[in-house]
Amino acid sequence: MEYRQLGRSGLKVPVLSFGTGTFGGGNEFFRAWGTTDAQGATRLVDICLEAGLVMFDSADIYSNGLAEEVLGQAIKGRREKVLVSTKATFRLGEGPNDVGSSRFHLIRSCEAALRRLGTDYIDLYQMHGFDALTPVEETLSTLDDLVRAGKVRYVGCSNYSGWHLMKSLAAADRYGWARYVAHQAYYSLIGRDYEWELMPLGLDQGVGAVVWSPLGWGRLTGKVRRGAPLPETSRLRSQISTEKGPPVDDEYLYRVVDALDAVAAETGKTVPQVALNWLLRRPTVASVIIGARNEDQLRQNLGAVGWELTPAQVAKLDAASAVTPPYPYWHQLGFTERNPPPVG
Repeated sequence: MEYRQLGRSGLKVPVLSFGTGTFGGGNEFFRAWGTTDAQGATRLVDICLEAGLVMFDSADIYSNGLAEEVLGQAIKGRREKVLVSTKATFRLGEGPNDVGSSRFHLIRSCEAALRRLGTDYIDLYQMHGFDALTPVEETLSTLDDLVRAGKVRYVGCSNYSGWHLMKSLAAADRYGWARYVAHQAYYSLIGRDYEWELMPLGLDQGVGAVVWSPLGWGRLTGKVRRGAPLPETSRLRSQISTEKGPPVDDEYLYRVVDALDAVAAETGKTVPQVALNWLLRRPTVASVIIGARNEDQLRQNLGAVGWELTPAQVAKLDAASAVTPPYPYWHQLGFTERNPPPVG
């Protein structure tokens, strides 16, 4: 397993992390992801550690905290061997302060996560989304307090726009607080919006990408093809619209899948292994979060590392997945002499 620096920090993380959204299945939304219990999670953690995958990502809202509890049981007795990342900000409770990135909510959320995880520190604590109603200074000073108290090692964010992230970094630098070293962001061969502003920002400011949903909500598993019905266990069958992710034009999806099929045939790898390996070649990407309902899925995903696509294969995938970016990014592409893009 390859390890990379997490942004401009001293922490090294594996290029693959394990996402625990499949743990617990405590409500309708997350049952569509998986229902792994503590015994099953322990076996998956065993396999991950054997492969050198030592980073496990969760969130307080995953099955209303049950995913953190299951993860805590699965890593019991071997906490020093793993890196734990989790997230807070989204609503978890009915009260007016049970949501957001206020000092009140973050301290309570962090303490609750520590209890569920059965640990006294979190390696990477991330804001799950931007809270526009709380001053960034309040959020960042609270996170800095948690770092200084030893309850959190590093801080990051997720699902921020460019100005959200830059405003937060500027405030942290102004006051000497712990700054975000990671941005957990959606990025895939059929979702390359991350490249337009967040990737250049990450390069400039030393913020590493921790990629979620790298297979585009199951569209790049190799099971979705022209004229074929969706597989019975696909998350795309969920009736919850937000679970399906952003809409993807069918012809665009099939064009990308065709290119993946061609490269998979050349390499002898599977379609998802190729899609994951492509992401690992991209600037700023520190770790890609993989998920699995069972051992077979996990071992398949672990096969995405230990080899590299050729430049020609990368170019084929780049061309198939290319789209015209929105303004001002398409305009900037005409002036690359002074404003080069982060990728070709």
